[in-house]
Amino acid sequence: MKVKEVPLTEWEILRPDQNCHLSGSNFIHDQPARKLASYLTRSGRLEVLELAGGLELRATSYVGRVQLGALTLTIQPKLQGAPLLNLLRYAYGLRHLDLFNPIGFVATEWSFQELLIHQLAAEVDELLIRGLHRNYVRINEELASPKGRIDFNRYMQSGPNGKATLPCIHSPRVDDTPLNQAVLAGLKLAKEQTADIDLKAHLNHLVKIVGATVSLKRIDLFLLERALQVMDRRTTAYQAALTLIRLLLGEEGIRLDGESDQVQVPGFLFDMNRFFQALLSRFLHDYLPGYQVEDEKSLNHMFRYDPKRNPRQRKAPLQRPDFIISGQGKIVAVLDAKYRDLWEKSLPREMLYQLALYALGRPQPCRQAVILYPTVSALAREQAILIHQPGFNLVEGEVILRPVNLLELERLIQENDFKANDRRKAFAAHLVFGQRSSALQSN
Repeated sequence: MKVKEVPLTEWEILRPDQNCHLSGSNFIHDQPARKLASYLTRSGRLEVLELAGGLELRATSYVGRVQLGALTLTIQPKLQGAPLLNLLRYAYGLRHLDLFNPIGFVATEWSFQELLIHQLAAEVDELLIRGLHRNYVRINEELASPKGRIDFNRYMQSGPNGKATLPCIHSPRVDDTPLNQAVLAGLKLAKEQTADIDLKAHLNHLVKIVGATVSLKRIDLFLLERALQVMDRRTTAYQAALTLIRLLLGEEGIRLDGESDQVQVPGFLFDMNRFFQALLSRFLHDYLPGYQVEDEKSLNHMFRYDPKRNPRQRKAPLQRPDFIISGQGKIVAVLDAKYRDLWEKSLPREMLYQLALYALGRPQPCRQAVILYPTVSALAREQAILIHQPGFNLVEGEVILRPVNLLELERLIQENDFKANDRRKAFAAHLVFGQRSSALQSN
């Protein structure tokens, strides 16, 4: 079966009349592909519609590559190449390693997962140059050439047996540790996910080197958690590689709601919401001095069941904004990161309702909540939606739509002159406080 490449970008709608591979396509004779398409649609990762004229694709915030029947769908983020890679490195604390061949390379040719996989390969190259971490392992065995110490208790219990060996207890240093097992399993996963021939060959080379002294385990979150638990100050160099492996593992083995089987997504899809929130979290923590930044903290007591009318004794629903900014013991800002360019696209009502609740949950005259959204447009400006009392011209609160120019943010992060920190702090303060509201001040 010939594979058909279908490229699109995040939030793009691609109709049958816009792509020859989608025109006339359907899943009538490919039920596994129809099942996967149904899962992707219901989970919000990618909307796939079977129309009379063919397939219609509606991308969301997920990027990557997925195999859907005879179609290979590659969803690229709008921000590509070196700027995206630099922001990824900053958001997840990755090192600036040399990923590029100096000749014949164009960064925009890489898909999103290739960026992650190239960085992983570079991290493992660095680990091999340093030398894989080894641990002492206690071994009890019969040896013809004794080493360590002789286990006299076992020797006395077994008695003379005519063997030319002695029971010994020794502790050799070995590479076969949970950390290295996680790295090897992650390399194998990355090799399966990339379509780049040169990169696949490089990963295969790394798998052979690491696999010569490390046993291959099945990659899963349990293996990663075990590796993270044994990390200490001697093994901090492994942190970046494990972070990348976790990102690559993100969509493996998804369970369908209400079904006993699992859908194995053939490819890689990554939610850019996670990246955008991690990026803003680190930037605000780094460059907002004098304020406390709390990630996904519950707004306690915003909703409460009436104790006299709660016969099922249910707990009240919790509201968790992405960021709560506090200063001098008071909440000064409530922020939510939404990976949707609200300068180019309309604000979904569910986002408005969510942020309106955050705003109305604050005391006057501070009834304000902010959506931080990404853009690459230099024209993007702050917008405000006023919340009025129904039937009255009284402003009760406001929802601010504040753009985060990713190109400007990447430039600020890369700057290293003596005024760079001041500019980064000013940008962080702008993200939190923006323009002063005149509507609320007048009430």
